[in-house]
Amino acid sequence: MMGRAAAVAAEEAGKRNIPRPLLLGVTVLTSLRGEQLQEIGMAADVPEQVRRLAGLARRAGLDGVVCSPQEIGTIRRDAGPGFLIVTPGIRPAWAAANDQKRIMTPWEAMDQGADYLVIGRPVTASPSPRDSFVRIVEEIKGRS
Repeated sequence: MMGRAAAVAAEEAGKRNIPRPLLLGVTVLTSLRGEQLQEIGMAADVPEQVRRLAGLARRAGLDGVVCSPQEIGTIRRDAGPGFLIVTPGIRPAWAAANDQKRIMTPWEAMDQGADYLVIGRPVTASPSPRDSFVRIVEEIKGRS
């Protein structure tokens, strides 16, 4: 299925004379832990399941994956620098985890090799999203 999606995306982009869109596979949701994987019938632990799914995505020709920040290092070592890693579950040091189980701060995720960070509720649920965003940027700069 992933390989077919990559082939069709390339074919359609070629027909339209546009760059092929980036394709990402989703590994294991950041709100899940090992117990929940077992409940839905997956025997592998979370890191092994993420690694397996990322490898399948890479071999199928996808450009990268969405994974928790906890798996960034493993995926980066396995797939190399050209494989994109998008990480939800990013929480600044001052933010609540909410329902996210496998989280990391923005700086930690960047340090591990994430290409794109998804920082939702710390910004969108804030009374001042702009101030929260600025605070996140300052937190990252303070660690650089």
